[in-house]
Amino acid sequence: MRLRELSRWLTWASRVVLALLAYPSLAAATGTPIPHGTLELVAENQWIPAGHEFNLGLHFQLEKGWHIYWINPGDSGEPPRVTWHLPAGLTAEPIEWPTPIRLGHSTIVDFGYEDSVTLIVPVRAEHTMAADTPAQLGAEVKVLICREMCVPGKAQLSLTLPVKSQPPAPDMEASALFSGARKSLPRPAPKTWRLSAHYSKDSLILTGNLGNAVTHAYFFPLIDSQIDNAAPQRFLSSSTGFQLTLRKSTRLLKPIDRLQGVLVLSAGRAYVIDLPLAKPAATSKPALMRNSSVAKIRFS
Repeated sequence: MRLRELSRWLTWASRVVLALLAYPSLAAATGTPIPHGTLELVAENQWIPAGHEFNLGLHFQLEKGWHIYWINPGDSGEPPRVTWHLPAGLTAEPIEWPTPIRLGHSTIVDFGYEDSVTLIVPVRAEHTMAADTPAQLGAEVKVLICREMCVPGKAQLSLTLPVKSQPPAPDMEASALFSGARKSLPRPAPKTWRLSAHYSKDSLILTGNLGNAVTHAYFFPLIDSQIDNAAPQRFLSSSTGFQLTLRKSTRLLKPIDRLQGVLVLSAGRAYVIDLPLAKPAATSKPALMRNSSVAKIRFS
């Protein structure tokens, strides 16, 4: 190698090393690059079990200070959108959304995720799928990554898995990732709880009789433009539960029949809420929360 070529190569290599040192997340990234982060398509199992359901995951790793959005993004933004390209016999179910965090300022509040998050996607595999053959799974993901500004991103993801007729076997490297993701999913409320919701002038009142005192409560609405996201949620504790006052959104132009979302209580425990909304004149007793409420907020 000539001296000039060697010098040019060393200069280029040093710039790459400096860039990786400046952005350690890029040096360690194993997923597909997106603006200010990476995205990876992962499988919980080593193979596709014909006739069974298995799980895929969209694993986002974001640079510090940047975030993506929940199914209801709040006052701005939009959630990740996925277009699946799957072979015959595979059907992707709606995303299972982890409990979000509150993002934003005093006048604009969003709901989403920082640092890293895994969105679990159940997939149904028909029993008619041919065993001992590889299947290529593809996904086109559009995502908005934001801090003070927002940057749209797009990623083409693919994964090849064998199809087998035997029950699924976990992928040990991915199992911890999925286990951690499930811990952040909202769960069904205990059957002994009595939860109710009703109108009160310019607010919606969510009341819980849980049989014990509660020190904290925050509600993430599933549907946009029902409550004022930036307004304080007035919390009152009692010896048996709580009351949470949610200011109605100015964009809520007609009454709604149900209050749906995620309720976060003390110690970060999160629960799915799906309650009928009683009119102000209603005097019925608080309704037992429906057992039919699913444990996962899903996006179709």
